[in-house]
Amino acid sequence: MSAQKIVLMEDDEVLGKVLKEELTESGFSVAWAKDGEAGIAHVRKDKPDLVLLDILMPKKNGFDVLAEIKSSPATKDIPVIMLTMLGADDDLKRGLALGANDYIVKSQHAIGEIRDKVKEFFKAEQHPEARHMQEGADVSPHKELEKRAEKIKE
Repeated sequence: MSAQKIVLMEDDEVLGKVLKEELTESGFSVAWAKDGEAGIAHVRKDKPDLVLLDILMPKKNGFDVLAEIKSSPATKDIPVIMLTMLGADDDLKRGLALGANDYIVKSQHAIGEIRDKVKEFFKAEQHPEARHMQEGADVSPHKELEKRAEKIKE
């Protein structure tokens, strides 16, 4: 079985290197792009299993990249986790409305936690039935995000 492919779009040099290293050491194949245009090129070429997408990037911001990924028949089904310093509810809503699968505020998570969230995401993708194994139990890896989104709607 080949490694799951991730395209990491992050313009911060230090954070990008550390995240790529952490994810690679965890068994993922990671392509790192430092701007939105390069990231889109990687997504088209590599057809990754997941995109980790920063919002504030040069050349093309994360929202524009997300819209482009989700509007193309060739890439629309690729899961995207927004990875950003922006934690405002409006940004959360906008990312979800554009088709993001999850949202991680970098300032609220250590690198290891981000790596663990990626692992959880892939585990849930491989075994979606695990979410429903216990009747009434809430084991969705995205439940925290869903609760926050519901609170915002109120």
